[in-house]
Order: sequence, then structure tokens, then C-alpha cells
Amino acid sequence: MTDTQNPTDAPDAAAELAVEYDADPIEIRDPVAEALAVLDPGDPFVITYADAVRAAGHSCATASGAYRIVQLGLDALYPDDYPVRSDVEVHVPGSRDDATYGVMARIVSYVTGATEDDGFGGLAGGHGGRRDLLHFDAFDPGTSDPTFRFERTDVGETVEVTYHVSEVPDGGTAIGNLGRILEDSASEQERTAFAEAWHRRVQAVLTDDSLFTVETA
Repeated sequence: MTDTQNPTDAPDAAAELAVEYDADPIEIRDPVAEALAVLDPGDPFVITYADAVRAAGHSCATASGAYRIVQLGLDALYPDDYPVRSDVEVHVPGSRDDATYGVMARIVSYVTGATEDDGFGGLAGGHGGRRDLLHFDAFDPGTSDPTFRFERTDVGETVEVTYHVSEVPDGGTAIGNLGRILEDSASEQERTAFAEAWHRRVQAVLTDDSLFTVETA
């Protein structure tokens, strides 16, 4: 910040995205946040799809699919209560460097807090620890569709959520404008057409429950 810059002129860290999505937020408790008085006891963090986009740095059918996967999985595991970070273990069929599972797992980890051995180990006695709750190459889902398994470590209940990517609506010919956009040779009309088609596809993933299957594992 320069000497003459007013703090109110600084960019808003939570600035709105250029596009608005219609998506329900995810509410999840965090024992560490409660213990350290970041949250009042029993109150959840409220995570929106826009938050997931900020964490991922982009919005696409993969990112929105990951958001819905973790949302539906947590809803199934906690039908009557808020889900709780440190009590949710995540199993991923693919590897961490897989083009699909790697990206999706980042968003799932962001929401649930579950990490590999590099995560937060918890407060004294491991309270609220999230380490070793994210596992790659963990199981065979029996399908090529992205599938995640979520387990409540406190009660042992498990669900699997499968994302039927092949059933996501096609974006149409305007999606092909991306190449010219990357080359900075697209017209404003082409940019607008691409944005509308791209975000319409993302919105479909965020609102169409038929694109997902939730099963007790």
C-alpha cells in the first residue's frame, strides 16, 4: 500500500466473481475453530461454490462436480446435523496427480479439511486433527465416472458419491472459442458466447441431482 492509498481503496479480498451461480452453500463445523473462538460453539463455517472457485482458481464442470460430490456426500453422512471437520475421512480411487481426481480432491479437501500426512495435526492431544484423512488410490469404484468415498470416523458410516460426467449437457459450439480466447484473437461476441455456454454447463452440474448417485458403501 502506498503512503497516499486509503485502506478502503484496496481490493476486496472477497470480491464478487464475474458470474453468479445458483448453488446451495455447504455448512461444516470445525472443532479447532470453535476451540480457538473463531466460531461460536456449534456454529458452522459457510462455504459457497464461489469460495471453492477461489480456492481452485477456476470454475468448470470438474470443479462444480467436486463441489457437488462433497456436498451430497456430507448431506448423506449427516442428515440431521452439521458435518464436522476431523471426523470425515475421504477415499479417492485415483492418484493425487490424476488430471481429474487431483483437481477434485483439492476442492474436497478444502471443504472437509481432510489431508494426507502434510495436514494439520490438531491441538493438544490431536483435537481437531485432519492429518491422514485423505487417501489416494484407495479403492476400485468399478466405474470410470469420478467417485469419492466419505466415511464418518466417529460412527463408521460410509457413503460413495459418483458423478456421471458423460450425462453433463454439451456446451455447444461456443465452447470451441476457448482456443481463440487463449490466443487473444477472439472477438467480444465470441468471448461472450463462450462465457454463456461455459457457465451454463457449470450451473447445470450445480443444480441437477440426476448427474450424481449417492450410495451407502
